[in-house]
Amino acid sequence: MLLPTSLVGSYPQPDWLIDREKLAGRFPPRVRARELWRVGPEYLEQAQDDATLLAIRDQERAGLDIITDGEMRRESYSNRFANALDGVDLDNPGTALDRSGHPNPVPRVVGKIRRRHAVEVRDVAFLRANTDRKIKITVPGPFTMAQQAQNDFYASEAEMALDYAAAVNAEIRDLFAAGADYVQIDEPYMQARPEKARAFGLDALNAALDGISGNTAVHICFGYAAIIHERPNGYSFLPEFHNCHVAQISIETAQSNLDTSVLESLRGKTIILGVIDLADPAVETAETVAARIRRALPHVDADKVVVAPDCGMKYLPRATAFGKMQAMVAGAALVRAELA
Repeated sequence: MLLPTSLVGSYPQPDWLIDREKLAGRFPPRVRARELWRVGPEYLEQAQDDATLLAIRDQERAGLDIITDGEMRRESYSNRFANALDGVDLDNPGTALDRSGHPNPVPRVVGKIRRRHAVEVRDVAFLRANTDRKIKITVPGPFTMAQQAQNDFYASEAEMALDYAAAVNAEIRDLFAAGADYVQIDEPYMQARPEKARAFGLDALNAALDGISGNTAVHICFGYAAIIHERPNGYSFLPEFHNCHVAQISIETAQSNLDTSVLESLRGKTIILGVIDLADPAVETAETVAARIRRALPHVDADKVVVAPDCGMKYLPRATAFGKMQAMVAGAALVRAELA
C-alpha cells in the first residue's frame, strides 16, 4: 500500500512499569539505569511483556501498518544493547560528552568489543507471536555507540566503531532470522558529530549492514524534543546516506520545519518521513499531518514514503501519543486517497 504508517521505535512506557518522572528528569542513560523500573527483578520480564502487549494493541487500534515492540524493555534506545557486549567494564563506567556538551556516565571500553549472545531476539519473537502485521525492531548504531563510550582500549575511535559494527551485524542477522520484517539502526550522533561521521561513521554503518539482505533502515535525528529544545532547520549529515547500503532513511521534518528539497539527494531510498511534532503537546489534525506529507512528495516518490513520528514517542503522555498516532494514520489516509 502507499504511505504505510509506523512508529520510529519507542512508545510511552506505563507509569506502573517505569518511573517516568525520573526518566524525564535526565538525559537518556548510557549505562544501565535499573533504578528506573518500578517492578522487582523477579517480575520484571513478565511486566515488560505485559507492557509490550499494551503497546502492540495501541498501535493496532490506531491503525498502524508496521508495528514495533515500543521498546518497553529498554531504559534508553542504546544502553541495553551497548552494555550487553564483551569488552565493557560494567562496574566502573567512564565519562563522555552527550550531544548537548554535558558529561554523562557511559560504558568504559577496556577490551575488544564482541557480541557474546543475542540481545533482542526474544523481543522480536514475542512481537512476531502477538501481531499479524509487519514488524520492526531497532538497534543502536555502531557510530553512536562509539560516541557514547569511553575508549580505554582501542588505538582509535574508528577501530572501535568497526568492532561495534561487527556486533550490530551479527545481531541484525539474528533479528531477521527471528521474524523481523524491518530492522532499524539508530544513528543520531551522525547528525550531532558530522565530521567524525564523514571520517569513519559511514564506513562503520556500512560494515554493520555488510551481507544483510533484509529490509534495513537508519534513523537520524536532532535528539528527543523533551530534552533537546533548540533544533536547527536542516541536517548537517544527510545526503551522505545516498552512498549507504541501507534501504530506508528515517528523518524528522515536523519539529524543525525541514526544507524537504534536501530529499532530492536521496532519490532511490525509501524515506521514513517524520510528520508528528513531539515538542507540541497538542494532537495534530489529520489535515496538518497530510500537509506535512504533501510537502515532501515533490522530492520523493510516494511509493518510497513511510509515514512516522519525528522520533521516538517514549517521553510523551500515553494518551497524547495514542492521539498523535491516530492523527498520523488519518493524515496518511487523506493523502493516499488523493494519490489514488
